[in-house]
Amino acid sequence: MVEVMVPADCMGDVMSDLQNRRGMIEGMNSEKGFQILRARVPLAELYKYSTTLSSLTSGRATFTQEFIEYQQVPADVQDKLLKAYEAEQQEED
Repeated sequence: MVEVMVPADCMGDVMSDLQNRRGMIEGMNSEKGFQILRARVPLAELYKYSTTLSSLTSGRATFTQEFIEYQQVPADVQDKLLKAYEAEQQEED
């Protein structure tokens, strides 16, 4: 679970970025002039997220993350991972 505290004027950009990272938006509310966005995002997709978030919001947003559960990888991502693994194994032989 990722919780992002973002200024309202940057909300669309942050939501789009999370969805591009295979995130599922679960809820939104507001607090003290900020929008709070909750989403489930695969951990592998959060690599360098803090840098991207800072860039999208000019450093005005913050986020926290918490592990919730394991889930099966989608078939297209699984195929990509298997091909990379097989190529790595062939290089070692």
